[in-house]
Amino acid sequence: MKNACLRLLLLSLSVPALGQAQSIDLKPVWETDTTLRTPESVLFYAPQQVLYVSCINGQATPENKSSYIAKVGLDGKVIQLKFTDNLNVTKGMGILNGKLYVTEMTQVVEIALATGKVLKRYPIEGAVFLNDIAVDTKRQVLYITDSKESKVWELTNGNVKPVVAGGPLKGTNGLLVDNNDLLIGNGDGSLFRLNLTTKQIQLVTKVVTTSSIDGIVALGDGTYLINEVAGKAWFMRADGTTELKLDIASQQIKTADTDYDPTSRMLFVPTLFHNTVRAYSVR
Repeated sequence: MKNACLRLLLLSLSVPALGQAQSIDLKPVWETDTTLRTPESVLFYAPQQVLYVSCINGQATPENKSSYIAKVGLDGKVIQLKFTDNLNVTKGMGILNGKLYVTEMTQVVEIALATGKVLKRYPIEGAVFLNDIAVDTKRQVLYITDSKESKVWELTNGNVKPVVAGGPLKGTNGLLVDNNDLLIGNGDGSLFRLNLTTKQIQLVTKVVTTSSIDGIVALGDGTYLINEVAGKAWFMRADGTTELKLDIASQQIKTADTDYDPTSRMLFVPTLFHNTVRAYSVR
């Protein structure tokens, strides 16, 4: 009897707790048409059950004033191609207090979520190539990366100031606010965790990449999906170990700034020069 109980106990200890996934699979579900030109970032907005897609629409140069934000349904159908247009190299996005914020080359644009109208622009002095945005709703702060300057900025109540720069940061790209931490994707495949209280930074993991970590999404229980621009995505466990789950690099298809719907367990992937957004189920 004791041996049976012991075997049962050992078996229970060997089985992961429900929800603590040791691995996942990505399965393609749909792909948009190619009217989305150079989509760089996807933002899932649960209250509207819609995707906002920032489209560079050309080259990433200061002269490009043809970028726009599109609205796409969760079925992959384009609802409104140019929700906001005449923008400059749109990339990362975030929503705070009914306003959509998006990076241009050297400034952050504030857009009315109800109308798509540009309300204000926040120039960031010294910025060269602003990239991603992460929203801290608790602190009412926007965090912004500058990939050329290897720096993270914060925007609070219209005021801009640097958060962290230099040191291990090189080609900073993707961001994710995770409780009291800010996850920062590096240009060399490193993922860092910045404590927002102490400002201490530590390495979480490093993957072999040919481009920077762009998308970072939380799956729960300390697990994440991270991807590089060049077309690969990894499942990262709570202990920092990683497993390659998507590789479309050989097809010359990019994987830029992704987002995730935890209810439907759907990952949304902008493909840059392939001019589409793809949806993958996460199982």
